Amino acid sequence: MQIAYLKSADGVDVNATLAELAARLIDQGLQVVGTTQTNTARTDTHKCDMDVRVLPDGEIIRISQNLGPKSRGCQLDPDALEQAVAATLTRLEKADLLIINKFGKHEADGRGFREVIAAALELNIPVLVGTNGLNLQAFLEFTDHSASELPADIEQLTAWANTLRRAA
Repeated sequence: MQIAYLKSADGVDVNATLAELAARLIDQGLQVVGTTQTNTARTDTHKCDMDVRVLPDGEIIRISQNLGPKSRGCQLDPDALEQAVAATLTRLEKADLLIINKFGKHEADGRGFREVIAAALELNIPVLVGTNGLNLQAFLEFTDHSASELPADIEQLTAWANTLRRAA
């Protein structure tokens, strides 16, 4: 099982790193499927708009919902997230690599991209996932502690992906 993760930390922009890696690998001819995320600041609240790009063709899905400037709850739009999950699942069989922008609360609770990650692993497709401290333990439990942490360095990540390609 080839599963690895990048962990959000101070000074590490996992979203940007995964997006750059996906673009680089697609340019190299690798069949990369999954999602990368872009957050856009909003002027009316401290929250941001969250959009995912479905790889490799670039369909953009807004996965956040505007709950108002004083909202405190999660702004994730679960229906939009499931749309991204379904779009990714239909592309999975052609994949050389699955990149998922985040193993978040939905995945920790057994929903979201969890099914896609499991399906990729069953098909022996390598997986790279972004995560954060809040959901890291749930992610590690989901992978039976078999996931490897990788540095958020684009050159090392590219080398990792190319090593997997050569091994396949």
